[in-house]
Amino acid sequence: MKFFIDTANLGDIAEAQALGVLDGVTTNPSLMAKEGITGAENILAHYQKICDLVDGDVSAEVISTDFEGMVSEGEKLAALHPQIVVKLPLIADGIKACKYFSDKGIRTNVTLVFSAGQALLAAKAGATYVSPFIGRLDDISTDGLNLIAEIRQIYDNYAFDTQILAASVRHTMHVIDCAKLGADVMTGPLSSIKGLLKHPLTDIGLAKFLEDYKKGNQ
Repeated sequence: MKFFIDTANLGDIAEAQALGVLDGVTTNPSLMAKEGITGAENILAHYQKICDLVDGDVSAEVISTDFEGMVSEGEKLAALHPQIVVKLPLIADGIKACKYFSDKGIRTNVTLVFSAGQALLAAKAGATYVSPFIGRLDDISTDGLNLIAEIRQIYDNYAFDTQILAASVRHTMHVIDCAKLGADVMTGPLSSIKGLLKHPLTDIGLAKFLEDYKKGNQ
């Protein structure tokens, strides 16, 4: 499973990269706004900074909701850096744009996916990644993990190359459950990745080792 971090915060990205397990970054307009990144040129410059920090894919989202606008924005984003993956919304024009970019060899991440049918359309259009939002489904008392399982089954049935990028991951157990179900990628906050480090028996065991060492080495 690939680990992506879902943020535009350079400090969090650098910390995840330093762990040695980071495979990429996903962003969106809300995350950019959270960091105070506004204006087209500033946003493009920030994407460049992110690409300079990590070795893997960086999903950069278009703002337009019409085909022509998505193509124009997406081509500009893709030209910015080889690591950029153009992020498109799962709407009719988004699927059209996905097919357009796929035919041109430009990688895409189709986002805001909430059903297996939507994921099937994205795969048919040649999406590199599809992003089902499991946390937001959980928020409305729907099983987000079941969606991952449904998409996995469909993609395996037809040998689609599209990777399942489990998005809206909220906590560490989401990461574990998505790994069990066969998601290709997970993207979440730094806390969801660092949470995998934690276990009380590890802390207790390390404290005991250090205590015993000190007894014989004073």
